[in-house]
Amino acid sequence: QVHVVESGGGSVQAGGSLSLSCTVSGPTNNRLCVAYYRQAPGKEREAVARIDRGGGTTYADSVSGRFTISRRNAKNTVTLQMNSLKPEDTAVYYCATPTPSNLRACSFPEEYGYDAWGQGTQVTVSS
Repeated sequence: QVHVVESGGGSVQAGGSLSLSCTVSGPTNNRLCVAYYRQAPGKEREAVARIDRGGGTTYADSVSGRFTISRRNAKNTVTLQMNSLKPEDTAVYYCATPTPSNLRACSFPEEYGYDAWGQGTQVTVSS
């Protein structure tokens, strides 16, 4: 069984920085991608960033240039570094990865490529 555990998050003023970490354990999909999604109050969940097996990255337009997703392969840990945060970045952030049986793994921004999700962590940015 795949386990996804998130850490980090918290509260910060606009312009500040936060870092989120995601650790994946258990049997993983061969494509070894990890993505972050977020859900703001009253809104649908949206894609934030993805990192693939080779370290290639994809970002939502809303965070490109401000957020950086990176991987520490030895520990199966992915970090989302969030800089120049804005109040509209306030949301619950989720880390996700595909299970080995997911044949549509690593979609972006669609969610169907991910079926193992973390519990979510709150990020609050005040103006």
